Amino acid sequence: MPEIILMGHAGRIESRYHHNRDPGAPLVIVLHPNPLQGGSMNNRVTVTLYNAFVENGFSAIRFNFRGVGRSEGVHDKGEGELTDTAAVLDWIQSVNQGGGRPLWIAGFSFGSLIGMQLLMRRPEVAGFVCVCPPANLYDFSFLAPCPVSGMIINGENDLICPVENVNKLVEKLNTQKGIKIDYRVIPNCDHSCKDHLGTIKDCVTEYLSARYIKSAANM
Repeated sequence: MPEIILMGHAGRIESRYHHNRDPGAPLVIVLHPNPLQGGSMNNRVTVTLYNAFVENGFSAIRFNFRGVGRSEGVHDKGEGELTDTAAVLDWIQSVNQGGGRPLWIAGFSFGSLIGMQLLMRRPEVAGFVCVCPPANLYDFSFLAPCPVSGMIINGENDLICPVENVNKLVEKLNTQKGIKIDYRVIPNCDHSCKDHLGTIKDCVTEYLSARYIKSAANM
């Protein structure tokens, strides 16, 4: 898991990258929670998502948004962070050319918001996993229509991103034609997801397995 320093619009972007040597391996970008609340690429939920994708055969990258760790720049309330993510997407595609590799986005809390915004701007994104999307704090109505299906995970006892608001987001997405959201609510789980990281990894593995088995069956 080598350290990679990329260049973004605000300067250096600190990242960690795992390369799968399979020429057809899918790609994933994993996004961390809000830096203003201490979020970084070493957040344990972010690392859990990263490891889940790596263990399921993906080339994976996680990185620090601008102003976090060794990434240059300052927090930009989401706009600059979206630009950072687009730069990382360009980089991972540039080093994994050929083979029609699927590209996924995964994010935790604030990271899920940025990931879904990128999803609407980059048609090559094939799927997503969102953990605790802050549907109570931000307007997700830009997902109209949402271009691809994905997974959403939330904690039953999450007070930062209450399950009631996430329920409404999932209901709206599931009414869109051709979109299916695999929604998992983890019992007795709060926003930190402490003691539930294994469950999150299992959920992601189940979902990825189902998506790729179904895709293979339709070939």
